[in-house]
Formats: sequence, C-alpha cells, structure tokens
Amino acid sequence: MDEAALDYVRKHLAASRDAFAKAAQDGEFVALLGKIAAAVATSLKGGGKILLCGNGGSAADAQHIAGELLSRYESDRAPLAAVALTTDTSVLTAIGNDYGYEHVFERQVLGLGRKGDVLLALSTSGRSPNILRALDAAKKNGLVTIGFTGQAGGDMASRCDLALRAPSDKTPVIQQIHITAAHVICGLIERSLSAKR
Repeated sequence: MDEAALDYVRKHLAASRDAFAKAAQDGEFVALLGKIAAAVATSLKGGGKILLCGNGGSAADAQHIAGELLSRYESDRAPLAAVALTTDTSVLTAIGNDYGYEHVFERQVLGLGRKGDVLLALSTSGRSPNILRALDAAKKNGLVTIGFTGQAGGDMASRCDLALRAPSDKTPVIQQIHITAAHVICGLIERSLSAKR
C-alpha cells in the first residue's frame, strides 16, 4: 500500500475510534440504549413485535437486527418476534411500482403494525422519505417509534419516541455505531427477558 492509502486507513480507523469513544462517554447516549431495550422488551413481553426498516446499508442492519432477535444473540432462548420490512422483493416492488418508493415501508407498517408494536427505523441522514412516512404511519397506529440516525438527526428525530443519534456525520461511521448499539440493545433485551423467567 502506498502512503496515501495508509493515510486513508489511519483516518478511517481514527474517526471510528473517536466516535465510539464519544458515544461511550456520553451518559445520555448510554442511558438511551437501556431505554430502547426496555421499550422493545416491554412490547415483546406484551405479545408485540418489532418491525425494522432502512435503506442500503441500513436495510442490511435492519435484517441483521431481526436475525439477532429471531434466532439468538448471546444466549439460547425462545425466538423474539422481529420482521425486517426490507426483505420481501415482491412486496417492495409491488408497492414501489403501484404507489412509489416513498411508500414501501409505510404500507407495510399500516398492514402489519399493531398498537404496542415497535418500529425501529434506521436512516443515517434522518431524511429518507420512505423512513419518515413509515414513522408517521407507526405513530398514527400507536406503535412505539425508535429511530437510529446520525448526529444531525434530520427530520426523523422529532418523529421518534426514542431517537439514537450516532455522534458522527460520516455515513460509514454512523452505520458502525448503529450496529454496535443494536448489539448492546439485543444483549440487554436477552438479559431482561431471562431475568423474568
């Protein structure tokens, strides 16, 4: 690798390190992870489910989180009801074709979401129209709304009951914070549910 490439690597690693350190030192950020885990656990204990959505890398994160909940994270336990709204190509293409891409998650929330469920929406910018519409639909139907976004929060932070803002404005670093935060939340949920058995 030439020096320019090495410099790029060092800068990316340093930006990641700095964002994680900032998150770990922020008492509100740390406490919010506990609040999100508690909200999800409360829904699951009451027979609710978690709906997840995002675009691009955030879609992959939504699927990753659903997998941790439905399968297992750190411990063997009963599967937890989680649905990634990013995976059904027939549904996504039908809604996108018939209504427009900005409706692909909104219509799924309206069809699948019930009062007491949770919508976990991921958008690094906080400005994705399909995410904003999904959050509005969730609010309208009595779902708990949780958002993962970047430092600025965009338009989604005000639409969320709980909004986790990664302390960065760089998309790849925001996504790294999001999946790490999700892992912490999954671990807390497992601890909460096993403590009640």
